[in-house]
Amino acid sequence: MSAVIAGVCPIVAVPFLGDGSVDGESFERLVDHLLGEDVGALTLFGLASEFYKLTEAERADLMVRFLARTSVAGGVNGVVSVTDHSAEVAVIRAREAEAGGADAINVLPPHFLGPSAGAVIAHLDAVLGAVEIPVIVQYAPAQTGSRIEPATLAALAERHPNFSAVKVEALPPGKWVARLLSETGGALDAAVGYAGVQMLDAFDRGAVGVQPGCSFVPIYSEITRLLQSGDRGAAAALHGELLPYIAYWMQGVELIIQAEKTVLWRRGLISTEYCRAPGYDLDATERAVIEEFLERFDSLLGH
Repeated sequence: MSAVIAGVCPIVAVPFLGDGSVDGESFERLVDHLLGEDVGALTLFGLASEFYKLTEAERADLMVRFLARTSVAGGVNGVVSVTDHSAEVAVIRAREAEAGGADAINVLPPHFLGPSAGAVIAHLDAVLGAVEIPVIVQYAPAQTGSRIEPATLAALAERHPNFSAVKVEALPPGKWVARLLSETGGALDAAVGYAGVQMLDAFDRGAVGVQPGCSFVPIYSEITRLLQSGDRGAAAALHGELLPYIAYWMQGVELIIQAEKTVLWRRGLISTEYCRAPGYDLDATERAVIEEFLERFDSLLGH
């Protein structure tokens, strides 16, 4: 796969101990486990990483641990997400990731206090111009409120050859993927996020990857394998089994983060299900649904 984010490219969760401190041992174990799964890339500091709840020192330590593993993993790209609101800080962060061995940068455009469209593009220009490695732009208008037209991204790609791909979390994503590919003439790749709720339609329209959380990667891998083998019916059937769960969990960012953490914990991949406050409290019914989920997909996941 030549694309930076082709196939299943999960966002790595950051595990915590019961006292709220970062669980570095679980983090390293989780990354090692994910590198052994059928993934094309791993990304650190996405929303599923709870990046907005980490200190500067924790971010620096986690990035070193992460890149130490991805840099020696053949065939799996290590992607660091740059989420800073300030263009100057984002440039520093991107250069640090590149120097540390990242294979690519993911940029979440600034959105705090509603920056102008021109300021958002200037931010992306600055980050793209600061590094030589491939850059992915995360387009998540529902979460950020920032909207960017595909034609604008096409112009950005003409200015910056290292602009590689877009993570698409528009609603619906498939139509936006088709517009992006049409506007850029295929110069940019597209991956679909949003837990893969609409991944079948997005793949039908040209997306090359899916970027979900990291708690049940084998399910996404099997759906992707079936799609790539031409068995869309079987892919749709398996996705249809998964859909009620991810559709419920995607009702809130903190909800799906907690649900995925609980799944990771129940699978024995991390030591606790702890999320830093403020978070989401699963009730008894929601916990029972997670147990049902684990039982239903046991043949793929095991736990």
